[in-house]
Amino acid sequence: MDENQKLILCCKLLSVSSMAHRKFDLHTLAIVSEQSAIATSETTQLCSEPMEENLSIPVKLIQYVKNTQEMVVIDRLKTDLPVIDEYLTQQRPQSILCLPILHQGNLIGILYLQNRSTSGVFTSDRILILDFLCTQAAISLENARLYQQVANYSQNLEAEVEQKTQALNQKAQDLEQALQHLQKTQAQLIHIEKMSSLGQLVAGVVHEINNPISFINGNLNHLENYIVDLMSLLALYQEEFTQPNSKIQAKREEIEVDFLCQDAIKILQSIKTGSNRISKIVLSLRNFSRLDEAPIKAVDLHSGIESTLLILQNRLQAGEHQPEIQVIKEYGNLPTITCYPAQLNQVFLHILNNAIDAIREYGINTKQPQIQIRTEAIYPQQIRIAIANTGSFILVHIPERIFEPFFTTKPVGSGTGLGLFVSYSIIKKHGGNITVNSLLCKETEFTILIPITT
Repeated sequence: MDENQKLILCCKLLSVSSMAHRKFDLHTLAIVSEQSAIATSETTQLCSEPMEENLSIPVKLIQYVKNTQEMVVIDRLKTDLPVIDEYLTQQRPQSILCLPILHQGNLIGILYLQNRSTSGVFTSDRILILDFLCTQAAISLENARLYQQVANYSQNLEAEVEQKTQALNQKAQDLEQALQHLQKTQAQLIHIEKMSSLGQLVAGVVHEINNPISFINGNLNHLENYIVDLMSLLALYQEEFTQPNSKIQAKREEIEVDFLCQDAIKILQSIKTGSNRISKIVLSLRNFSRLDEAPIKAVDLHSGIESTLLILQNRLQAGEHQPEIQVIKEYGNLPTITCYPAQLNQVFLHILNNAIDAIREYGINTKQPQIQIRTEAIYPQQIRIAIANTGSFILVHIPERIFEPFFTTKPVGSGTGLGLFVSYSIIKKHGGNITVNSLLCKETEFTILIPITT
């Protein structure tokens, strides 16, 4: 029930209660917030025009009571107060009573009563009863206002929660699209074998993805706090107002508030997990390309291997009719070496890519396909890196040709034959050597030797 409906009801109650004490023509009027409601024994209606323009009410008298907040009783229009206007002159009521309706000292309405035929109607007893009725009317009107305010606030709160949830879902979709974009870009990187093109592409991807991911990460904590605050407030409302009206209850059931609160937290956690994963991948891409660093510098080769493995993570995971490839790492205690880190990362990428291809192509029957990575320092001169895989893609009689340009054992269209040639050139540039050893259908191992001081 809104404020206008409460106003009409109060007018009816006051009118009926007053009429019960004497049978005569009685006119009842209540005014709240500059809007009037007129109630007689037959009808009750709201008046849409401003009070000053309403010719059916004693405007001067009502304005006087409004300004002074004092009760006025007039018999036979005899008064020294400046309240006689056109309405009273025409109607000439014999008894008039105008009461302010107060609540905690604040004027929230005015009650006007008149009798056209009899004077002295408003005795002290009747005024006492009417004053009590006005007090009850004031409480009812104030309760109506507060109830409507609470109802509106509850609706606004639920709408805000729904809006935040939609925004959260939109962010989840944006994040999913960003992740898909990253996966597509990652797939492109795996198939690009020319070092310069790969490096430039990685740098571009890192820059383009890092900015939106930073925005998402920066707002996730704030978003989580907002959602928790909104849910706490909603829970408090549910505790304080255990019997909401039918409209609020219907809306609660429509949007499934309880499920929405639970699912919003799950969605937020999923977004945070995905965002952290993307951040790690972006960091690995940056470490892989190292285009924002000096071309030659002292690095830990293990960090380059780990970055490459993270980039290839999707290819290592289990797929349809394909088992997961287990990576076994046996890292030795390596010193940092001065080298071209981005170029060595290219070597790791080419060799690991070929190892995965060999397992997927020739190692299907292997119960647990594996890639083994072993590193050791051969002091004082060299570092040794061995990468071996189950399955074999190199025929025993052609290992010497594997590093020739444009040579490939893959089907037409599956490779350019430049990957291992580029890798061989990079290792030679560092003053090292790369060899391959293959046991048909069992194992293929690449061995890289790099001087500690290049």
